[in-house]
Amino acid sequence: MTKNAKLNKIAMAVVIVLMMFLTGCGVRKSVDSAGNEITIIEREAFSLFGWRNVYWYAIMIITGLTLAFLFGLYIAGKIGFDKNALYDGIIFGALLGILGARLWYVAFAWDEGNFTFAKIFTGFLDEEGGLAIHGAVFAAGIFAYFFAKKRKLDIYKLGEMFAPGFLIGQVFGRWGNFFNQEAHGGPIASTVAEGRAFLERLHLPRFIIDQMYIRENGVTTYMHPTFLYESLWNFVGLMIIIIVRRFSKKYWMGDAVLFYLVWYGAGRFMIESIRTDALTFKLFGMTFRTAQVVSVIMMIAGLTLFILRRVFKIYPRSYIEIVNEVKAQKQAAAQN
Repeated sequence: MTKNAKLNKIAMAVVIVLMMFLTGCGVRKSVDSAGNEITIIEREAFSLFGWRNVYWYAIMIITGLTLAFLFGLYIAGKIGFDKNALYDGIIFGALLGILGARLWYVAFAWDEGNFTFAKIFTGFLDEEGGLAIHGAVFAAGIFAYFFAKKRKLDIYKLGEMFAPGFLIGQVFGRWGNFFNQEAHGGPIASTVAEGRAFLERLHLPRFIIDQMYIRENGVTTYMHPTFLYESLWNFVGLMIIIIVRRFSKKYWMGDAVLFYLVWYGAGRFMIESIRTDALTFKLFGMTFRTAQVVSVIMMIAGLTLFILRRVFKIYPRSYIEIVNEVKAQKQAAAQN
């Protein structure tokens, strides 16, 4: 069995296990205020020996990490990157990413969080939750840079796996928000009937529509599924990277990082404007949404670095060139 076949079987096994959980997870039947029967999926996937609940949020995060890692292994073989380094890096990178996401959330939710020292590090493990993706991006990105320096790895090749991996993780991670009925937008319409009709016009599956019937600030109505908007946006970005780098010689190794900064920054900036749970900070007497400010910085950084890289021709090797070079080396080694 080839390595690609093994990876495909592992990925399929993950999907099958998820579907088994989904078909057997807890649900509750209800009726919205417009008289429509709805089914809400419980946030708990199952109970572990009656000791602790295992949440869909955790399952989706782990699924995203697993598929991102498998995708990274696949790309590593194509571009000649040390796969053993990925095994070492994924563990510490994931742990630091989660820690960064938690600390970022705590930093910007400090005033209303009532945090104790212990709660800073344990709060997201219980019902409270509290992670912010930007913290994970920066923490994991800093770790990847120093990890590559220490191991003398090609930072451009690492970035070519790192950025798409993040998109994969975010595609699945946002579905954790779906099960938690969080990270959603505001009310879609002034009435429940109009809100549901809007979602139905999008031809969304019923289980998504039903799950968007959410109570917040004393009002229960259909909310914008911003989790879905962002998940789809990230999926499209992932497809663009995969397609462009396969066919365009103008796509240089490592451009995935710059594309990620611009693409995710643009999408998050727009989607954040309709979310109801935005982290904020005050500056010069004005209140800013943290994610939008960071998204603008990401976009500026990505565009600036892209231009500078082209002007000064920094590591001007195309993805296609390196893939073909590695393929030729493997063929030569096989013949010998």
